[in-house]
Amino acid sequence: MAQQNRFSEASLPLFDTDETVVSQVIPEGKLPSYIADHRKRLRARFLSGGADAMPDYELLELVLFRAIPRRDVKPLARLLLDKFNDFNGVISASAERLMEVNGVGEAVICELKIVAASAQRLARSRILQRPVVSSWDALIDYCHTAMAHRDTEQFRVLFLDRKNTLIADEEQASGTVDHVPVYPREVVKRALELNASALILVHNHPSGDPTPSPEDIAMTEQIERAAQALGLTLHDHLIIGKSTELSFRASGLL
Repeated sequence: MAQQNRFSEASLPLFDTDETVVSQVIPEGKLPSYIADHRKRLRARFLSGGADAMPDYELLELVLFRAIPRRDVKPLARLLLDKFNDFNGVISASAERLMEVNGVGEAVICELKIVAASAQRLARSRILQRPVVSSWDALIDYCHTAMAHRDTEQFRVLFLDRKNTLIADEEQASGTVDHVPVYPREVVKRALELNASALILVHNHPSGDPTPSPEDIAMTEQIERAAQALGLTLHDHLIIGKSTELSFRASGLL
């Protein structure tokens, strides 16, 4: 069986050693022309056409350039996409799963997580301090960006004021691949601390299927009763799948 390609990252101030030993050693000094020209072409295409002009593997190459400045990163980009399906899956994957890919080390993980954090922060800025009704699509996009590709379930609560403006977005709990512990009392307690008037519950299904389980429905009913007892409104519960979402309100479950 052929030896799988291996990669190496140049020494960076944040890290002590290269990622792995490469099978083809490129001498120190000037970047080989075939790599330099390829990177120049990709950067030019990105600047002229943006991300829409590039397939996932080329966009991923652009991210990997900084982490691996002296190697051909196309094979590593392909390996990552083979394992995590698409660009979003790669940048959202946990550090532990990324380390399973030959050629990935701390510098690669750092660059990928910077991109993921930037995407989440940008998406979040589009919904905070804005009325939910007028930014519903942006809110859905943010939830997908933050949660759709997680390997484990996460439960978040979006807190709204009297004008239905989003004032806080907080993770309340994280769990396993098919379960997350949620405590209704803690949810409403936090709403009172923030002086919120309404809530939107959000959690993801790592399986990709947003169909609610009986436990999801029961938990939502418990939180709704607790919220009503304290004069709080539960607007919706969103379940985020890989490529779609389910709204309890739109589905008649609230």
